[in-house]
Amino acid sequence: MIDREQVLKIAKLARLKLSEAEIESFTKQIGSVLDFVKKLATIDAGTAEPTCSVEPSHDPLRNDTEKPSLSQEDALRNGPKVKKGFFAVPKVIDGK
Repeated sequence: MIDREQVLKIAKLARLKLSEAEIESFTKQIGSVLDFVKKLATIDAGTAEPTCSVEPSHDPLRNDTEKPSLSQEDALRNGPKVKKGFFAVPKVIDGK
């Protein structure tokens, strides 16, 4: 179990100012976490089968297939303003 002095040391290292209520609360919370970690350390996981993998069991992506793209005219059709075959936008950088 963790005690008050250890919580204060951790708070100092983390540059936290804790109230008395927070010190008491963190002492209990950190103690609970450490107790749980001790329980996990007693479990023999060497014979357990893995339940997940880094590699997907299937490829979620579609196949790359060549398809015709939009013509420049079709692509520019929805633009609010077109100038010389490109979207016309307001100047946003002042070149001083």
